[in-house]
Amino acid sequence: MQSAEVTAVPVLAGWQQVHQPLLFQHQVELWVYQLNTAIPQLSGNKWLKLKYHIAQAQQAQKAGFLTFGGAFSNHLAAVAAMCNHHGLQSLAYVRADQLDKHNPTLAFCLQQGMQIQLLNRNQYRLRNDAGFLQQLQQQHQHLLIVPEGGSSIAGATGVAELDLDLTPTGNASHVICAAASGGTLAGVINGSGCKVLGIAVVKDPSLPERITQLLQSNDKQQHWSLNTDFCGAGYAKFDDTILQFCRDMAQQRLYLEPIYTGKALAGVFTLIKQGYFPPGSRLSFFHTGGLQGLAGLHYRNLITTADFALLSGSSAG
Repeated sequence: MQSAEVTAVPVLAGWQQVHQPLLFQHQVELWVYQLNTAIPQLSGNKWLKLKYHIAQAQQAQKAGFLTFGGAFSNHLAAVAAMCNHHGLQSLAYVRADQLDKHNPTLAFCLQQGMQIQLLNRNQYRLRNDAGFLQQLQQQHQHLLIVPEGGSSIAGATGVAELDLDLTPTGNASHVICAAASGGTLAGVINGSGCKVLGIAVVKDPSLPERITQLLQSNDKQQHWSLNTDFCGAGYAKFDDTILQFCRDMAQQRLYLEPIYTGKALAGVFTLIKQGYFPPGSRLSFFHTGGLQGLAGLHYRNLITTADFALLSGSSAG
């Protein structure tokens, strides 16, 4: 895939080492890789998962994207920002019964020029149905359909360009990331030469199959695994333990949210405690972003104003 025509978004990438007594006790080294962009909604994995979709749209002379997401979706915010940045149209089919313009995610999307159509839960289940997608494509022939989460071969190709194997202190023994729609984990597997561990944050029996469909070769099957022990009550649900973990990490200026990266990294700490990683292991954890979702959690009173400020880093001084 070529991306020569894609207008670059300024990117600042970097590593952060995590220091905790548990890591010292188990002789495990933990590095977190973060990729921040000049457009916050495109930080983490978002710019990577969308840039080749932009190239596809340009090559096919499409006017923009048609995609899917929940009412507080990081993906929707990223698509709206990406399309606005490139002067393209964006249309989202959103899982919601009514359009809440005070919802901070949807308000941002509308501000970026995104058009929104609503689907109820039953309708939304058709988002991957071939017949439904064909019908939408016929209605919107000028738009490129981008799957939920940007999880496609194009999305995985962008993520695969990351070098997560080499940390500032040497080669990683394991590369780890959260997994929800599967595209990021597939891309990490495609781009890595060491063991890859995905931490599922959603209860979805079809997730392993979707990941497998996005792998570049059968050889990649041998060095990855998906842990499903840390989904908790399910996607977008978290408990006080996860929230406290995010607070603790924020004290180290590692800012997480409790839906994706916070839940996954807390799972990594549990695995360390259980002795899953041999002594001497060096872990590379990919921070997939998603901090825009904190505003939605605050809006729904799922986190306090103080937690919103702490976890987003706005209280740091």
